[in-house]
Amino acid sequence: MHREVLDALGLRQWDAVRLTGARVSAALAAAAPDGSPVGVVLVDDITLSNLGVTEGAEIVVAPVEVSAARTITVAGSRLASTALTPETLRMALTGKVLTVGDAVSLLPQDLAPPPGADVPAARRKLSGAIGTTWTNELLTITSADPDGVVAVRPSTLVAWRDATAPAAAQTQPRPEQQTVDAGLTPVTPPPPPAEALPVADLVGQQDAARRLAEWLDLVLTQPELLTRLGAAPRLAALISGPEGVGKATLVRAVAHAAGTRVVELSAPAIAVLEANATARALADAIGRAQAEPGSPAVLVLTDVEALLPAATPPPVATVVLDALRAALDTTPLVVTSANPELIDPRLRVPDLVDRELVLPLPDGATRRELLRVLLREVPLEPDVDLAEVADRTPGFVAADLVALRREAAVRSALRQRQEAEPRVAQEDLLGSLDTVRPISMSTSDTLRTGGLTLDDVGDMVEVKQALTEAALWPLQYPDSFARLGVEPPRGLLMYGPPGCGKTFLVRALAGTGKLNVLSVKGAELMDKFVGESERAVRELFRRAAEAAPALVFLDEVDALAPRRGQSSDSGVADRVVAALLTELDGVEPLRDVIVLGATNRPELVDPALLRPGRLERLVYVPPPDAEARAEILRAASRNTPLAEDVDLTALADELDGYSAADCAALIREAALTAMRESLSATAVTADHLAKAGSVVRPSLDPAQLASLAAYAESRKA
Repeated sequence: MHREVLDALGLRQWDAVRLTGARVSAALAAAAPDGSPVGVVLVDDITLSNLGVTEGAEIVVAPVEVSAARTITVAGSRLASTALTPETLRMALTGKVLTVGDAVSLLPQDLAPPPGADVPAARRKLSGAIGTTWTNELLTITSADPDGVVAVRPSTLVAWRDATAPAAAQTQPRPEQQTVDAGLTPVTPPPPPAEALPVADLVGQQDAARRLAEWLDLVLTQPELLTRLGAAPRLAALISGPEGVGKATLVRAVAHAAGTRVVELSAPAIAVLEANATARALADAIGRAQAEPGSPAVLVLTDVEALLPAATPPPVATVVLDALRAALDTTPLVVTSANPELIDPRLRVPDLVDRELVLPLPDGATRRELLRVLLREVPLEPDVDLAEVADRTPGFVAADLVALRREAAVRSALRQRQEAEPRVAQEDLLGSLDTVRPISMSTSDTLRTGGLTLDDVGDMVEVKQALTEAALWPLQYPDSFARLGVEPPRGLLMYGPPGCGKTFLVRALAGTGKLNVLSVKGAELMDKFVGESERAVRELFRRAAEAAPALVFLDEVDALAPRRGQSSDSGVADRVVAALLTELDGVEPLRDVIVLGATNRPELVDPALLRPGRLERLVYVPPPDAEARAEILRAASRNTPLAEDVDLTALADELDGYSAADCAALIREAALTAMRESLSATAVTADHLAKAGSVVRPSLDPAQLASLAAYAESRKA
């Protein structure tokens, strides 16, 4: 609005206003650009839609009081409702003013975010949960307490609307639908139970399902047998495994097969409440589990580390532990966690959670069977090869494959809008891999291969062979290593002059082996706070294990693991080296994870890191010779039209001392030279290349080359 209108209404920037058109809505007020008409209000298309008016219609603007929302219920697409947790949803709605019936975008309020809001984190979470289409998602506010214009606060309980109830019945919360704790925070009714899968569809989890079924059978149907044998007839189990692997799904399937109800409670959803509301929500869940004496129930507490963290347990943690301990007398308890090491140790004492099941990451055969189960109701083209899709999805869990199916369906629908009988083709499934990433992989540290393979790397025969043997063979031929009774190498170190293609080789290696690659610059793991650097190292290797088969690429490893005792950083580097050595050959063995370091200063790396069992293979990446430079020039000019007078072989002979990066820069500079002469140039000539050679000079330092060559010779000796 015009600044004069803001002043007349007594408003400041980003105050809330009530807007009245065909219906009433609310928005945040901002000053219009200078020169805007006084009587014109600029609103976005979503707000116009909420008001039920079109552009140019009359809108009445008035100040309004905004209340802190105690509860918010929203409706949205099936994708959003299944992918977004209440915590992420609350983060997306923070900073907005809302009224019942409004449509609201997931885009964060960037212009004036509330104090403490982490907008980049919100964007990353939304993008990771939904994908690239998250910016187009719209939610509808179906109920809010209190009435009127409200704003989301950290204590607000945000929930998805029950899809099984009529929409009209959920526009406003009814008193009988809420449980109020001492007049404070209302606790929303429990969500409907999720549909249970048949146990036969739990691909790769049959052993865990059998054990859980046996435990339930003993506790629920034969408690006297346990008592006679001196064991308490109680069950409290922890199910751990990578996020999205199907921990809660396993419990639902086993309980359904045993004829047992499941009362499920999300720990993150109640952990954000006030202490008394958290205790009340847990007590309500226990009450629902014990409500029908003749109908046994299993209480499932998901993501329990959010409610009972090990680092800084909240005061309510003691109340929660006592409530769970008391409930075990009559109710079996199952807690799930993707990070069991982050759980308060008091939960895993003998008189509480004393049993554990670990769900492994699906291997190739398991992923193929999971795809068969997920796609059995989907019309497929005859050429669909699930084995190839399984091979191209290392590190994917069940939730990732569900996302892959969804993305493939979208691609197929866009391609066959007019078809009477659309089908999902192989290209839809494989094309979805461009946007669907494993839950365990962060897009910020994932190295994209761009379709490169080792076949695209010119020359370097010995280097490629060494990388294949050390990095790919252990993952592709584990049976051969087992048959010969040897442990495969844990990792290798590539060293050589800068610009000679070490990172390029890693991308090609990952593309050849179809590996997930976690790429970390050495200095990125350094943190000034005590313990944070070591924690970052542990987290890196944990995610690599969850995304296996995986390659951990430590670029500039000399900055991450310098020689101990020579740094002046209060011992941070020494502790990081110790953490790295522990992860490489500690008590917890690395399986299907290869560690690859790269540096141009190998003499600075701590020697303990280079001994057998760690980065035991050292691969020297030499500067390119004439033949290699010719291959690099051909690859760099693949999309550059060259004139007939250009002889790349002769040019390569003249580029002594040029690295691979220098050769690529030479082609680029020659193309720019041609453009400077004429923007309509159609080819790069030998003259352009000669002029570029006077600009792009060799970057390799002869002294450093000699030092690296001597180091390589000493390693051979």
